[in-house]
Amino acid sequence: MSGIGSRLRQERERLGLSQKVFGENGGVEANAQGKYESGGRAPKADYLSRVAEKGVDVLYVLTGNATPIQLENLSQIEEKVLGDYRAMFKEDQDAIRRLTSTLAEHSITVNGKPRQPPQES
Repeated sequence: MSGIGSRLRQERERLGLSQKVFGENGGVEANAQGKYESGGRAPKADYLSRVAEKGVDVLYVLTGNATPIQLENLSQIEEKVLGDYRAMFKEDQDAIRRLTSTLAEHSITVNGKPRQPPQES
């Protein structure tokens, strides 16, 4: 499996999506998605652009280096959530990741795109 394919699979699994759903998000069939992940075929820019819109870290997929989070752009609520998350046991962190992935996928399914977070007052 190529590095890109392996990292693409990791991103799909991080988002909790099947190859079929992930491929649909990228505008390809499940068999093409499987070929991307196995290294049998290289994804094109338009596919990468579409999966990026669904939350895939394309920089990580292409280079193996995660896109840095701009901490100065976090709201106070986001900082609190992140601080709480870091204080949890690993098992609880795993549960939170599964929950947030499921909720995000539900929002995308219902709305066609991620819901915008509410503005702080």
